[in-house]
Amino acid sequence: MTGVPLAFLVVTSFTAAANIGIAAADLAGARFVLANSAQVGVPRSWLPRLAVLKLAGAAGLLLGLLDAALRPLGAAAACGLVLLYLGALAFHVRARVLHNLAFPGLYCATAVASLVLTVSS
Repeated sequence: MTGVPLAFLVVTSFTAAANIGIAAADLAGARFVLANSAQVGVPRSWLPRLAVLKLAGAAGLLLGLLDAALRPLGAAAACGLVLLYLGALAFHVRARVLHNLAFPGLYCATAVASLVLTVSS
């Protein structure tokens, strides 16, 4: 990882860690995840699939950090996470559940930042 810009390393590592954490909460059926999913109309059966997408995104980000040859994979992973969280934001807005919109917004923002830093590194 020699020559990796610090911002790229920190932001992308944070994004990967955050997605691993929320994927673990999805898989564990954490109370806050189940409550939020029910409020916005996401079926409980979707949670394992969404967790896999988050874990795949995190893995792609980390692989893109480890080797410059895998940077396109990291960019694709970041792009996938951006799309995932845009979908989450859309579900919140559609259901008019705006009181906790900041959470998918934060995850989306970190994915966008990771995408920008991956493409520019």
